[in-house]
Amino acid sequence: MTTAHGSADSIVYRPARPEDAGAIEALDSSFTTATVFEVSEPGPGDGNGDGNGDGVGFGFLLREVTVNPPVRKAFPPEEHDEQVFGGGKDSDADARTFVALDGELLCGYAAVGYAPWNRRLTIEDIEVAPGHRGRGIGRGLMECAERFARERGARHLWLEVSSVNAPAVHAYRRMGFTFCGLDTVLYEGTPAAGERALYMSRPCR
Repeated sequence: MTTAHGSADSIVYRPARPEDAGAIEALDSSFTTATVFEVSEPGPGDGNGDGNGDGVGFGFLLREVTVNPPVRKAFPPEEHDEQVFGGGKDSDADARTFVALDGELLCGYAAVGYAPWNRRLTIEDIEVAPGHRGRGIGRGLMECAERFARERGARHLWLEVSSVNAPAVHAYRRMGFTFCGLDTVLYEGTPAAGERALYMSRPCR
């Protein structure tokens, strides 16, 4: 087991165990934000988004905008398959879940999966309870994910985040992630319809 540094010295990180499943599913992953990321297409024939029609109209524009009132979003409980817990003989060798513990309280987790064909470690989900945010716990969980990525031989880490989750986007950018793509229709037919999926990545260090 490893502990974080700085303001989160009391936090312990370890691979998840089957008995952690209930606490993981019950973790409050809701957030409130006063800004969101707006995705729009350039105007016709406008390659650089300035509206002058001076280029080929490919690509998208991404900008952060203020919303009033602030947006509050809550996610449905996550269900995790048993094979991601612990890395035992019956587990999926390319999947892991890591948890953060403040004493006996599970205050965060990260679920990841490795794809050998392109040597990508996907951050399937990473959550920190509201009362524990801002203490470096998300970074500590990401460090657990990156250690696993290096063990598997990953070249990069990759994740997907909603365009309304500006707090998460800023946190990922502080961790070294950059935008690498988007999907404008991923959430259609779901309660998140109208949001855009932003993709971010960073090299495995």
